[in-house]
Amino acid sequence: MAKSIPKDSTAERKAPAKNAPEAETPAAPPKKSRLLKILLPLALLLGAAGGGAWYFLQDHQAPPPGKAGAAKAAKAVPAKPPVFVALEPFTVNLQHDEAAPQYLQVGLALKVADLTIVEAVKLHTPEIRNRILLLLSGKSARDISTVAGKQALSTELAREIGQPLAGSVPAAAINAVLFTSFVIQ
Repeated sequence: MAKSIPKDSTAERKAPAKNAPEAETPAAPPKKSRLLKILLPLALLLGAAGGGAWYFLQDHQAPPPGKAGAAKAAKAVPAKPPVFVALEPFTVNLQHDEAAPQYLQVGLALKVADLTIVEAVKLHTPEIRNRILLLLSGKSARDISTVAGKQALSTELAREIGQPLAGSVPAAAINAVLFTSFVIQ
């Protein structure tokens, strides 16, 4: 049983008449052109996004001229661990305006550049302790009881301790003075 396939009436309408002029039939825009108009900007946008991501994820900082090898060597060498020197606690009389004297007991640790500075600090400990005691005994409790006062005191101590010690320790060798204890009575 063979079915008869009816003729498609739309196929006849779409086919141009042989004796009709071609200008009368409206030309439908091609689908490829519409698809191209969508895909081309999309491809450009994705390409720009990928290029931007690549640019920002790259290490694109150029080393200064002549230091290209030094920059690579600096990346390869891990950072040195910090070196600390603990000093014995200090107990000093503070300047006082009131009738009762006040005392400061403070523990200090010095953060230094390297192990050679540790030996120099140990060698000159009496001189360093003298500098610290003279500086601390000139302070009053109200000057050093606040956080800002303690930070200012730490900076003053670093400057005082960081002065050259008989030519053996350079001034920049003391990186920081850290409080390990701080009691005002």
